[in-house]
Formats: sequence, structure tokens, C-alpha cells
Amino acid sequence: MRAPGIYAEHTDLFQLIDRRAQIVRVAGGFGFAAGPVFSRIGFLLFSDSQKGTIHRWGIPNWQPEPRGGRLTVFRKQSHRSRGLTFDHQGRLLACETNPGRVTRTEKNGSITILADRYHDQPLRAPCDLVYNIDGSVYFTDSRPDPANGSTSIYRLPRTQLPEASPLQRVSEECEMPRGVALGPKQNRLYITDAARRVVRVQAIQPDGSLASGRIFAQFASAAPGRPDGLKTDERGDVFATGPEGIWIFAADGAHLGTIVTPEQPTNCCWGRGFRGLYITAETSVYYVETRVSGTRTF
Repeated sequence: MRAPGIYAEHTDLFQLIDRRAQIVRVAGGFGFAAGPVFSRIGFLLFSDSQKGTIHRWGIPNWQPEPRGGRLTVFRKQSHRSRGLTFDHQGRLLACETNPGRVTRTEKNGSITILADRYHDQPLRAPCDLVYNIDGSVYFTDSRPDPANGSTSIYRLPRTQLPEASPLQRVSEECEMPRGVALGPKQNRLYITDAARRVVRVQAIQPDGSLASGRIFAQFASAAPGRPDGLKTDERGDVFATGPEGIWIFAADGAHLGTIVTPEQPTNCCWGRGFRGLYITAETSVYYVETRVSGTRTF
């Protein structure tokens, strides 16, 4: 494995990140850090899915990222959550794996179950999710159905209502869907397929369903590590976890370069003001400054 740092495949990479950008370790000692999301009011949340907790990293507004943060426990029992995001009201949405469900943490700390089954079948292991500006949520369920071996991407149409609306299965094209992200125009959905080591993209139809997809990019590396979480930036570039670190793909799928991290990454998110990148990587959380802003989804 290469030493941590910024490795370019094309000079266009340096429009997105400085070649001398430092990969800063923010916090460590976790069982399996995953699913980071940064609040509009200045704190980072992320899952420790091995220990079944959600942590909060608070950063004063006057303090430059990622200095001066304070680590606390946000939820002691997260049911082995993985992916996290916020809705437009600032409420936390979580993919939980034990049992399999998608939940919302209300302002008073109570938990609302948004989805735990599709028709009469329980969800197996929701992995990652993304909130759309229309109030819907797309999420992946990466554990195969024992009956037919299928895995799915689902859509919750109206999570802002007190009662969640019926769950929709919108795709079964991936063998092992993990990370999910919206493009900057909210009209494309990007999904990592860990089994095939690719990023797929599917157009979002006016009714929220997904058109047939295609391979957007491939992780052409023999290094260990599977694709997992991903995010997009305001230009349509894709930042995806993969072998050795964060792979950065241009809007046309060309591999621009890799942020090689000290540990295998699991997911990433944009920081304060949707600038800078927080990276969860096994036992630690890292931060790296960027020159580009991320896609705003909440």
C-alpha cells in the first residue's frame, strides 16, 4: 500500500484538491467508523457500527476545521447503524442493520421508524442513504435476499410526513450496492457496487423511479479494499471510497487521482459549508481540505 497522500492520474485533480493537502487524523479508537455527515450548525456525526453507537464531533464556529473539536456520544444504542444523513429540518436519518431499518431521530431524541420492511419482507441490512430536496430518501440494502439472492435500492417518497409513505423498490441492478449519492442537479443517482468494484449511475425519472443504469467508473486496482460510500461535488465529480483511499472521478468517469488514506476508508462527507472532506476509515476519522464544494442535499 502506498504512503498516505494525494496521487494524481491527471493534472485536473489539482483543481479539486491541493497536491500538498494534509490528511489530518481527527479522532480514533473506534471499532468500525462509518457514515459521516456534517450538520449545517457545525458538528459531525458518524457511526461506530461495531460498537453500536453514533458519535458527535462538535466544532466551534470560530475554530478552523478540524481543530478544537470535542467528541461525545450522540446515541448510545444505534442498532449498528451505518449510513447517516439529515433531512431539511436537521433531523438525523440512519440506516440500521440490527434489526434492518431506516430511522429518524426527532428533535426530542425519540426514534421514528421510517421503513423496516418491503411488503411483508423485513429489510436485511440497510447500508447507506441520501436525502433528496423533494423530501424523499434513497437507500441501499446490500445483504442478499436468501430466497433469490437479490439486493435492492429503495426509495421512501415522503419522509417529512409524520407517517412514512410506502416503500418503493427502484432498482436491483447492483450485485452488492453500498454507497449512494445524488448528482449536483439531483437528477442522477450514483451507487457503488462492492462486488463488481464499480460505480454505477442511474437517471432519476420525474416520478422518482430510476431508469436503467450504466457503469460510470471502475476501480482498476489490485490493492485490497472494496468500494463503499461516496459523495459528489458541485461540478459533478465523484469522490468514492475504494482500494487504498478516496478515488476521485471526473464527471465523465475518468479517474483523476486518489487520496490514499492511512486506513481503508468506509465513507466520506463534506464539511462546514460543504467544503473539505471528512473520511471515516475503520478505527479513525480523517479530514482533508478541498478546493471544491460538495453537492448540497439537505
